[in-house]
Order: sequence, then structure tokens, then C-alpha cells
Amino acid sequence: MRVTVDRDKCQGHNRCYALAPDVFDVDDLGYAFVLVEGDLPPELEDGARAGVANCPEFAITIED
Repeated sequence: MRVTVDRDKCQGHNRCYALAPDVFDVDDLGYAFVLVEGDLPPELEDGARAGVANCPEFAITIED
């Protein structure tokens, strides 16, 4: 599973970071980015899915 954040859609709500700080972080402007490059370890997949489900801007996508 790979996770990406579309920075053009992200509005800095930071729900993804609040739900999965091992998967997401925020930059100095408050926009989310993914901490893990490449495939996520299986133990982080539930957090990534929670981030996707709770993003009000639909800025996060998952590729299986």
C-alpha cells in the first residue's frame, strides 16, 4: 500500500496527522505529507485508511 497527499487539495485540517502520526506529519504551513516513502508497513495501514476516511478535502489517496 502506498499513500499520497495531494498538496493542492490539502487545506491543513490535520485530521490525518491526529489519527495517524506514524503515517502523516505536517509542514511549517500546516499541510500534510506522508512520512513513509514507498510501501507502508502493514501495521500502519489502518492509520492510513483512517486518514483517508477523515480527510474533508479528499486529499489523501491509497494505492494497493
